[in-house]
Amino acid sequence: MNHSGYVLKNGEIINPERGASFVGTVIIDGGKITGIEKGGVEGAGDRNVIDCTDKWIIPGLIDLHVHLREPGFEWKETIESGARCAVAGGYTSLCCMPNTNPAIDHAEVATFIREKARDAAFAKVFPIGAVSKERKGNELAPLYELREAGCIAFSDDGDPVWDAGVMRRSLEIAKDIGAPICCHEEDKSLSCCGSMDECGHSYRLGITGFPGVAEDVMIARDIELARVTGGHVHICHVSTARGALLIRRAKEDGIHITAEVTPHHLVFTHADVDGVDTAFKMSPPLRAPEDVLALREALASGVIDCIASDHAPHEADSKDCEFEQAAMGILGLQTNLPIALRLVQEGVLSKERAVAALSSSAAKIVSLQAGELKREAAADIAIVDPTVRWNFSTSVNVSKSKNSPFLGKEFVGRAVETFVDGKRFQNSIEKQND
Repeated sequence: MNHSGYVLKNGEIINPERGASFVGTVIIDGGKITGIEKGGVEGAGDRNVIDCTDKWIIPGLIDLHVHLREPGFEWKETIESGARCAVAGGYTSLCCMPNTNPAIDHAEVATFIREKARDAAFAKVFPIGAVSKERKGNELAPLYELREAGCIAFSDDGDPVWDAGVMRRSLEIAKDIGAPICCHEEDKSLSCCGSMDECGHSYRLGITGFPGVAEDVMIARDIELARVTGGHVHICHVSTARGALLIRRAKEDGIHITAEVTPHHLVFTHADVDGVDTAFKMSPPLRAPEDVLALREALASGVIDCIASDHAPHEADSKDCEFEQAAMGILGLQTNLPIALRLVQEGVLSKERAVAALSSSAAKIVSLQAGELKREAAADIAIVDPTVRWNFSTSVNVSKSKNSPFLGKEFVGRAVETFVDGKRFQNSIEKQND
């Protein structure tokens, strides 16, 4: 395929960091953006011309919270399959969590992941290092070493940082390094291994509940530790209205805090859990309608900075069992953008805010030079058809796993082309049934 250059013409260029959107042309040469013009351009030379009429040209999407499972759980997902799944969803950069085996708690694992991603040559992959050794929460991992090996943030995701003293020291070091601590907020003495939100519905189903307060008290703890250290705390997958309120107040106090929300916490509630379909089991669990409303408002206003998938692939054996025994988590990379587009269609988000939440806002949190269309920047771009109807079928799913409540569901809008450093991926979908 000719990668010498492309002219993306007649598309609506949505570039939140650069002001209002407009219909124009983006020129790609040698893996970089060499021109952004309103309207058309004269002549294309030997470049490939792509007509983007009625489509959006946006920065390549960035996901701060992805589980690629490699090393250690390659039957669920691999770096290659996850990165391939990403470009099918319009993503050009992924930040992968450290709950692998071995964990990303030393430089060799971080280097391995970066090399595997480079060899796969799909989306870019940036490792997130563990906060504690083996993610056990009681002894700090070598954070400086991990930073030098390319880790852009630190987290014990899948588990909280149990020890408040360890959390405080990690924030002090992370401040010196210039990286966030990404927090899975769960007091397990309160969540009690619950499988869904604690509510009347959970009692009726006979399923152990995971109350929202288990998340809220840990958010409050880490806000206070960020206050005293000046470190950057990033709250992963916020799911409660109270959590969003605590984050808003912390921002008003000038504390260095950012936050993400998953698409599934924006569209589903605990009423969608039937106690049988384990595709609806995730951590944190789906919450009440009033939580969903508060999360939508917090995302629209910027209190919650970005959308992240918490893409968590699992093989069938981990999900095809009783609800309380099933693994937590769902897929997300191919459905994040369509769900964000649904929120635009419903008037919850402006298209500019939706694009920012999926790209530039995420980039800022981990200081990535990405998420913006500008001259001489890497040509990481998604072309989006906001009106095309399609079904997320098993034949369309690119992940090695199939654990998604959205399988078989119709969406409106998707990324039809993705460019990573100017390399073109055409995301065609055939009309196939499950």
